Amino acid sequence: MQAGMAGQDANTAKIIQTVSQISQDLMAEVGKVIIGKNENLRRVQVGILSNGNMLLEDFPGLAKTLLANTFARALGCKFKRVQFTPDLLPSDIMGTYMYDQKSGEFKLRAGPLFSNILLADEINRAPPKTQAALLEAMEEKQVTIEGITHKLPAPFVVLATQNPIEQEGTYPLPEAQMDRFLMKMSMGYPDRAEEKAILARRKLRGKDQHDVAQITEPKKVVAMQKALEAVHVDPAILAYIVEIVQRTREDHRVVNGASPRASQALFKTGRASAAIANRSYVTPDDIKGIALQVISHRIVMKPEAKIRGITGAHIVRKILSEVPVPVVQPV
Repeated sequence: MQAGMAGQDANTAKIIQTVSQISQDLMAEVGKVIIGKNENLRRVQVGILSNGNMLLEDFPGLAKTLLANTFARALGCKFKRVQFTPDLLPSDIMGTYMYDQKSGEFKLRAGPLFSNILLADEINRAPPKTQAALLEAMEEKQVTIEGITHKLPAPFVVLATQNPIEQEGTYPLPEAQMDRFLMKMSMGYPDRAEEKAILARRKLRGKDQHDVAQITEPKKVVAMQKALEAVHVDPAILAYIVEIVQRTREDHRVVNGASPRASQALFKTGRASAAIANRSYVTPDDIKGIALQVISHRIVMKPEAKIRGITGAHIVRKILSEVPVPVVQPV
């Protein structure tokens, strides 16, 4: 019996090691293009392993689109980009049935949703009706067109970019849609050294386009996502996650705290973070290291708190500093 358990542990360690190695290779390949944003590369890799959607909010020109495109190429996944505009219709992204004269039947003309990595560029420039069309795809990994449900290819991940809502021509995303983003992050401006390195590499390449090597393929990505089930999550970690999320609902400055979807998101991203680090168990640092990006955007502040400049990020940071960190033994 003990020999069987030892063999099972060895097999788990081998699986996690494979996931970690491919993840490290992916981040290294994308890191040749996206300079100085290693932490964001790790977060995107966490999101992909967790099979979750990600929202990148920042000003134009900060490599959000380049990040999504480069990851898709390194993953070997089918990539589609949609520029969201005020006149974009739901059928423009989902597709529609067209009459085929040869067969005498209506056939689906698939929209860009039928891809592995969908870049929803400037998603908050489209009206709410079109944004809502993404909800089923983001949560259920399927779309319903004229009453017929179609499964989307696996993996399916939405990488959406958003301009700050203060910019002209933007619409706030619905709360239900925000909750369906596994995490929200910001790229930020490069510092002087990083920007100099960007120009130096452009000069060395001799062209605008970047060469990206394919590291893996869609089937292997799905296998990596399933492999996270082998990562152990201690009951103390589960209690830690619940306590963090529950406290967002108890803060007097908050209208709506994080939903149970946030707890599940922390659970999944914690596992992904552990696997990338080549560990078969989740630590409190795995949770703390991603909690800000997973929870902050799900919190709705009261008007008076907004006026004072308090955001969901302030709430999460305060909670993380107050909740006792559990002690977890390696397995």
